[in-house]
Amino acid sequence: MLRYSRADYFPTLTVNPTANRNHFSSNRQPNSGQFNGRTFTDLQIPFEWSYQVDAWGRIRRTVESFRDQAQASAADLATVSLSMHAQLALFYYQARSLDAEEQLLNSTVTQYQEALDLIENRFTGGLASDLEVQQAKTQLETTEAQAIDVGVARAQYEHAVAVLMGKPPASFTLPPLPLTMPPPPIPVGLPSDLLERRSDIAAVERLMASANAQIGVAKAAYYPLINLAAAGGFESGKITTLISGPSALWSFGPSAAWTLFDVGRRRALSDEAIAFYDQSVANYRQTVLTGFQQVEDNVAGLRILEHEAQVQANAVIAAQKYLELAITRYKGGVTSYLEVTTAQSAALSDEITAVNILGRRLVDAVSLVQALGGGWNNSELPKAPRMLRQTPPRNKVMPAIVAQRFLAARCRRGCAPLRVILEAIRRGPLSGLHKPIVIPSAARDVLFAVEFCTPIHRLSQASNENSIDHAN
Repeated sequence: MLRYSRADYFPTLTVNPTANRNHFSSNRQPNSGQFNGRTFTDLQIPFEWSYQVDAWGRIRRTVESFRDQAQASAADLATVSLSMHAQLALFYYQARSLDAEEQLLNSTVTQYQEALDLIENRFTGGLASDLEVQQAKTQLETTEAQAIDVGVARAQYEHAVAVLMGKPPASFTLPPLPLTMPPPPIPVGLPSDLLERRSDIAAVERLMASANAQIGVAKAAYYPLINLAAAGGFESGKITTLISGPSALWSFGPSAAWTLFDVGRRRALSDEAIAFYDQSVANYRQTVLTGFQQVEDNVAGLRILEHEAQVQANAVIAAQKYLELAITRYKGGVTSYLEVTTAQSAALSDEITAVNILGRRLVDAVSLVQALGGGWNNSELPKAPRMLRQTPPRNKVMPAIVAQRFLAARCRRGCAPLRVILEAIRRGPLSGLHKPIVIPSAARDVLFAVEFCTPIHRLSQASNENSIDHAN
């Protein structure tokens, strides 16, 4: 529609050649010997030229509106692309978290099997009862069933990754790779930067600008339409004399059409455009507030989960110490095997919780990067119509690379830690990046940014004129 509306900037030229064989009735009234009963040929090659003078800005405002809508569509495309990349990263890290949980359960099964062998040997020697043997078997089989059950969710995430990669799930395999790295520090930046870095905010801002331009279109209906028209061509009864000077014909003249009375129709259209603009402003404000909320939610989640991970790590250490003491007391004959199974259950539960917390931290980190715009910037909006026809390149990298790049390399202001992150990815797990995340709060500037900051994407000068008309 942008290219379609841009055509109104230029005149229209049409040609409508005709060839007719005509016969007049002999009884035609009034009776004329010159025409009645006559048969003749009429050949015409007429050219018509028309142009509407954009004296009141109707065409300019229409083009501006469609241009803003095209930019909003480009921003929507960036939002969908970011959402797909974020979803891929989430599925990837959730699958890796299940790999870590499955690895933990399998190693625990091995330990429980060794403990069962020990109990059976003690039972053979008369140092343990059959009750202790059954307790060890119950612990072993239950843990082994948990390890098998993890494979169900893991397979579902693998299939989801395959679909997002555009491959059939049956032909795609994601090799197991337990999750060991903590999330890297993610610089958030200033709250005002968020207005430039989120494509969904850019989309609603462009729609707001489009609605602003539509006010100018509605205002232009109060003024007359000024048209320039010209016609010319050739007409003859013989083809041999059709293209000749005497056969030429032409006409030229301006015209104007002005609606003097329409029972309030133009006022209704103008009020509708203003109301739609007010609605788009409200949508813009709500989208900005939602963006700040998403950033704050994920920042708070990362901060709280980091503290929880530290406390849970201490709980894992205490549970391991408890298990070692219980095994020592059992071997010394001080207590029954029930105390050992209790300690084993507590240690396994704490270790699984620690693994789940690590997975939740990476999921929140991905969500934070998505809330920050994923490295997108408003400078990526297309500025010319030819740019709107460009197709974005298809992503053909593997999900592991997508997930690592998404989490580590898509923050515009993270240049300094980015080199460290990428270097750590090339070396191996990001074990050296477990540092406290120090992120400035965005909540204190929300009201200022929303109520007093002008939109980052500048409205056109013509749209500003429409705003003056709106205020008047």
